Amino acid sequence: MSDALAPWNATLTLAEHSIIVYALSVAGLALFAFFVKSLVSTNEVSGRYRAGVYAGMTITGIAFLSYVLLVVEFALGYERRGDSWVPNANAILSWAPRYFDWTVTVPLLVIELLAVATLAGAAARRLRAVGIAAAFLMISTGFIGGVAVDSGTNTGALWLWGVISGVFMVVLYVLVIYVVVKGGRDLAGTPAAATLRNAGILLIVTWLAYPIVFGLQGWGHGGAVITWMQVVLSAADIVAKVGFGSMIHKIAKLRSAEDVRAGVDTLPEALWISSEKLSDGVLPGTVTVDDTALSGRGERRVRR
Repeated sequence: MSDALAPWNATLTLAEHSIIVYALSVAGLALFAFFVKSLVSTNEVSGRYRAGVYAGMTITGIAFLSYVLLVVEFALGYERRGDSWVPNANAILSWAPRYFDWTVTVPLLVIELLAVATLAGAAARRLRAVGIAAAFLMISTGFIGGVAVDSGTNTGALWLWGVISGVFMVVLYVLVIYVVVKGGRDLAGTPAAATLRNAGILLIVTWLAYPIVFGLQGWGHGGAVITWMQVVLSAADIVAKVGFGSMIHKIAKLRSAEDVRAGVDTLPEALWISSEKLSDGVLPGTVTVDDTALSGRGERRVRR
């Protein structure tokens, strides 16, 4: 059954075309800005949590490149005819690169979260493997129904693959909730606990935008609907990648400062958040490791 209107097949008014270009461009620039910020601030966190910063930097770098492609293909995929922009055969590439981006960046979001959570060792590795697999399958199955089968116009395929994708989304939701709840218990009484909770809530709420837009593909028609779909997805990408990444970076700094104050780790520079000093700089050469003094979480203490 091929009766759905693919988003890239709708004719756009001049205003709708301009709004989509604006949304795509702003999202791309926001992602690039956070990539640069992450690149120059990796030393703000200790090595223990730096994987989260690297993951966030990779996410926004990949997403920025995908938005460059989206803008270019959007420009090439529509032709001006009077007061309308009419899609051509290349218009599908003004939409499909989103799936290419998500296939890589959603698994990286899982890695980003786990990098600053309280899970460690085998438990962290197991959850990371499950999360990466679920994220990859969620996006790839969505791509099959939303783009691959009949170029996204088959309503039956949209429903079938949408449901399959939704199953993997539920797995991801359970994983995120478990990580956040456990982290909240382990970090109770610390500033990082509230930020971890808020980051989890932000991710769960933002991810809801994607299946909603996927569902609109099955019954939404016309340039106005397609414009809203592009705007919502662009805004969701900013929140899920830049907003969430900022929270992860904050958690990494808070936990790094806690480790430095507790003598668990070192960091050459003082840590600051919002002009508030969290910890002094401690050079590695000024401490010795006491292998016999272990904290309750199995960490090695350092003795100054």
